[in-house]
Amino acid sequence: MAVSAYDSTLAHGIGMSGHSKWSSIKHKKAAKDARRGKLFTKLIKEITVAAKQGGGDPDGNPRLRAAISTARANSMPNDNIDKAVKKGTGELEGVDYVDITYEGYGPGGVAVMLECLTDNKNRTVAEIRHLFSKNGGNLGETNCVAWMFEKQGHIRVAPDGPDEEQVFEAAVDAGASDVVGEEGSVRVITAVDDLETVRAKLEGAGLQIEGAEVALEPKNFVSLTGGDAAKVIKLIDALEDHDDVQRVSANFEIDDEELARLSA
Repeated sequence: MAVSAYDSTLAHGIGMSGHSKWSSIKHKKAAKDARRGKLFTKLIKEITVAAKQGGGDPDGNPRLRAAISTARANSMPNDNIDKAVKKGTGELEGVDYVDITYEGYGPGGVAVMLECLTDNKNRTVAEIRHLFSKNGGNLGETNCVAWMFEKQGHIRVAPDGPDEEQVFEAAVDAGASDVVGEEGSVRVITAVDDLETVRAKLEGAGLQIEGAEVALEPKNFVSLTGGDAAKVIKLIDALEDHDDVQRVSANFEIDDEELARLSA
């Protein structure tokens, strides 16, 4: 079985059909990031921008509702969430962040998409270009790899509760397109337009939702082994670690034996 990757997100690797082992590794990394405070910083940025763009009421702002849901799933204090919302609505003074997407290539021809929030685009693009170059990749032009990805709705169901079969039944009833078992949780996949409807129905069925978001899913994958596999993982880790990078998506897959060797 090959393990495909990769769509990291603000929280639990919220990135994906067939990605269970790699997602598990990223889930553990996310927990480590949370301990360092890095994850909270990125979540606060997302909440602030969501509130700025769509208002401070989560009921009328799907992006904000998803961001707050993810923040709570990662034990962010309500006071931090409230302050981030108020910075977005202008009730408190805050930094003016903007959305920006970067595209590029990693070792082995892997396509990479970066979703960022920054208050200084010139600084961010220079630093991202350096990370690509340092780790065997190249920052590309707009739309150079975007066509290799499609947007999907991803909903992560908390591990404590129904098993995968029960989640699958509830997801089918809610109108989801797929259910993927991952170590420690279950991911429900939907069409983008159905994301909020399915999320609400799953909650109505008594499931605990850890996070819900629009994610980028590769249309096809590049199989990696040996040096290229190790280099791509190093590149992804470096990009994820950048303060302005919110999500990383890439179209590579690594078989189980290779992944076990690299993660040992």
